[in-house]
Amino acid sequence: MPRVNNRIMSDRISAPIIVVGAGIGGLVATLRLSHAGHSVTVIDRAETVGGKMRTLPSAAGPVDAGPTVLTMRHVFDGLFDQIGERLEDHVTLVRQHVLARHWWPDGSTLDLCDDESRNAAAIKHFAGAKAAREFARFSARARRLFAALDAPMMQAADPSIRALATTVLRQPMLLRDMAPGQSLRQTLARNFGDPRLRQLFGRYATYVGGVPNRSPALLQLIWEAEARGVWCVQGGMHQLAMALHDLAIARGAEFLLGCHVARIERDSAVHLADGTRLPARMILFNGDPRALATGQLGPDVDQIASQTRRAKRSLSAHVWSFAGTPHGPDLAHHNVFFTQDPREEFGPLEQGQTPQDASLYICAQDRGFDTPPPTLERFEIIRNAPPLGTDNKAAPCPPILPILHRFGLTFSPEPTDTDMTGPAQFETLFPASMGALYGQTPHGMTAALDRPRARTAMPGLYLCGGGTHPGAGVPMAALSGRHAAEAMLSDLGSTSTSPRTATPGGMSMASATAAPAPSRSSDS
Repeated sequence: MPRVNNRIMSDRISAPIIVVGAGIGGLVATLRLSHAGHSVTVIDRAETVGGKMRTLPSAAGPVDAGPTVLTMRHVFDGLFDQIGERLEDHVTLVRQHVLARHWWPDGSTLDLCDDESRNAAAIKHFAGAKAAREFARFSARARRLFAALDAPMMQAADPSIRALATTVLRQPMLLRDMAPGQSLRQTLARNFGDPRLRQLFGRYATYVGGVPNRSPALLQLIWEAEARGVWCVQGGMHQLAMALHDLAIARGAEFLLGCHVARIERDSAVHLADGTRLPARMILFNGDPRALATGQLGPDVDQIASQTRRAKRSLSAHVWSFAGTPHGPDLAHHNVFFTQDPREEFGPLEQGQTPQDASLYICAQDRGFDTPPPTLERFEIIRNAPPLGTDNKAAPCPPILPILHRFGLTFSPEPTDTDMTGPAQFETLFPASMGALYGQTPHGMTAALDRPRARTAMPGLYLCGGGTHPGAGVPMAALSGRHAAEAMLSDLGSTSTSPRTATPGGMSMASATAAPAPSRSSDS
């Protein structure tokens, strides 16, 4: 029998669970684990939590530089309910009746709303009765796909082709809805006569880092995720990350921010860049799993998520976060300004090149609330970009001001390159990502099944985040954190102390009544 190092085993039992990375997945898992009574330490190289849900300073205050709205709210309602809290008690959410305002170079505009009848009327006015009927069929198809795939794919910790096939066999119409072998662009071309509507819904491929010509047709279901509701967070999306952080602290979690993890050790320990070794009962890695596979966290874990070494990467972006006073079109909270020909954007992106012309997404962060926006508003502009190449070099970003001026939109002051974060900066912020914002590419029919899962081949090491199942985006990353926490609790046998409920002084009921928690190493 193999010999057991008793000192190492003792270290593991007395040590906390260590979460490497304080992105949304890591925060959700931390809250779930700490609420269950476990000692959790979160380490992040950034000075604040949130990962890609980050802000940057501006003359008008912190401005979002990542996700801008909340969809699939039920994911967070369920999380908060599970820990005895209510989401609305910790963040102020405002439902957006206008989901997005869309603009085309020919002067046409279209608002999509959270009301099906209003959308039908708007599309009939925009493109005619035939387009309205096509949209009704599209919406019904997206609704069926979302309802059918939510449980066996998104909500399942370990989805499989067999489970997917079983779902399809029970509902034969789904096979036609999924359109296997067809791209999103192809199925939209078959179902919409108006090229503007094909362009609008084809853009949903970019929400998960793909291009419509290569992404599977089942991404139609993204429309249903939006149609079910879009919420703004008062103060910006980072407030949601801070709410999770504060709740986790109230339940005993500890955060070591501004600390860089240099290596993960097979014997359940992490090594910081300053040489500190922190034993861990378990380790949850909330970063791009490609960082493990490419050896950036040391040789002990370089066989984890090995598929990410060869998998193509998702799209990146150029993101401007700034304050200014807008002049021109009446902006909603969410706005999309389309290029004349989507092929001019997606053709180069498909080849890993930066397009000269592109559609722009603009979030007017201070709009969509009950009060009028201030004179100086906060904005985020997103332009799709390819990930870095193997040489880790990014192509220059073409200017966006000519695109804005094409629609008569100006800002005072106008955004500059100093307000922009691009693929090279995203690689620095999120190592081994190659600047990709959504992990692996979503291209291919089975792409959703190819991502790493929460459990790994190394006992005691788990994964979560946008690079793991079920994928990128705020609700998906949150689900990955839930999957990881449930796997860890299952493997621990759920035999920890009693669940922790926050007390007015910040101490949990469990820590107030149970034996003192073991000391935790910290160099903060």
